[in-house]
Amino acid sequence: MSNTAIKLKEKIAYGFGDAASSMYWKIFTAYLAIFYTDVFGIPAAAVGTMFLVTRIWDTANDPIMGIIGDRTNTRWGKFRPYLLWVAVPFAIIGVLLFTTPNLSVNGKIVYAYVTYTLMMMAYTAINVPYASLLGVMTADPNERTSFASYRMVFAFAGSLLVFAIFQPTADFFENVINFSKETAYQLTMTIIGIIAVGFFLMTFSWTRERIHPPKNQQSSLKEDFKNLLGNVPWFVILGAGVMTLIFNSVRDSVALYYFKYYVIDETALAISSATFTYSTLYLFLGQATNMIGVMMAKPVSARIGKRRTFIYAMFMAAVLSGIFYFCNRENYFFIYLLQALISFCAGIIFPLMWSMYADAADYSQYKTGRRATGLVFSASSMSQKLGWTLGGSITMWLLALFGFQANVEQTPDTIEGIKYMMSFIPGIAALISGAVMIFYKLSDSKMNEIIAELERRRAAEESNIKE
Repeated sequence: MSNTAIKLKEKIAYGFGDAASSMYWKIFTAYLAIFYTDVFGIPAAAVGTMFLVTRIWDTANDPIMGIIGDRTNTRWGKFRPYLLWVAVPFAIIGVLLFTTPNLSVNGKIVYAYVTYTLMMMAYTAINVPYASLLGVMTADPNERTSFASYRMVFAFAGSLLVFAIFQPTADFFENVINFSKETAYQLTMTIIGIIAVGFFLMTFSWTRERIHPPKNQQSSLKEDFKNLLGNVPWFVILGAGVMTLIFNSVRDSVALYYFKYYVIDETALAISSATFTYSTLYLFLGQATNMIGVMMAKPVSARIGKRRTFIYAMFMAAVLSGIFYFCNRENYFFIYLLQALISFCAGIIFPLMWSMYADAADYSQYKTGRRATGLVFSASSMSQKLGWTLGGSITMWLLALFGFQANVEQTPDTIEGIKYMMSFIPGIAALISGAVMIFYKLSDSKMNEIIAELERRRAAEESNIKE
């Protein structure tokens, strides 16, 4: 097994990359839907359809990007260069996403389709290579879990940063500087974009690629896809990942609707000119307890295994989500308590999932003699996109089904539907995710055997080259 020492600086640097991605991810999941319906003026059903239609191409985009990454060869490596090349376009398109040209409703829908598609393509172009880095920085399974834990701690730190500054900053521009709501959102995204570019550049500068394909491996797209289709653990992680993202996406997407129209959101805390609503504190608390879950992933999985940790956490999240339905809108204590417990369960599984993708790449090389890290890791982005797409589309379609109308008092049936979307619907997704993971068979002891065999092969290959 590789004994290459990994410095703390590199783990922190790797974490910065997901801090950048997660800032945008949480903006998309928590704020974009309500921005489209309540600020830009697009009907909820149209938003739901757009989320689904644009992702048909976007989902196919992920394995394509994985293939491109596997075939990239530069002095910086295969995957790191994309953090440098795509960071600035990524930030610029994010600003365009929250730009509101004065168009007809149909014109707004077309503009949303175009900018949203470009945003997802940019996200793919930077996030698939970023995720693939985990498979090539080290061969040590424990170090991979450590990298994944740092990644997720920083991911949730990025989300915390967004929830702490996004809405208060937009409110500051609107209410204190007296900009329009549309301009306030645009300026806020500009600030977020500058921060994200800085984070991506630090990841590029301070990480290294150490694991390379076998030196005699010939490029063969047909063989790579054939091996991928035979990689059962990859399909299990993909299925569990999609359902996990549906679980998170539905809860995140409907949270602001829940507070605005059911709890009746208002200022809960004011610090100088910055105000924090009950919904902001709810989202902030969720990210904070997500981080605690992430930090517990390594010690808990080291004791009972990755697979069992994942299954237990998702089953618990399903039960707690069901209980959430019975929260009274004035009982903030139980709303926040359940949010904290559910978010802890969600947080603990994410480092395990990224570590499992790296294991699946090793398993494929162990079985076939070929390594296609980018293609295997494209499943991570694909599951994110697919789960997020389905979760976002389901949320908007259900809002339309329950009779939602923007910026008016909602009917009892609509309120009941919003409560379902905060509880039972994501709970079912969490239950399915845990059930799918039952079929994952790469135990920790099996992975130790696989890694040892791959290290033996690498040593033999190096020995043959020297001779």
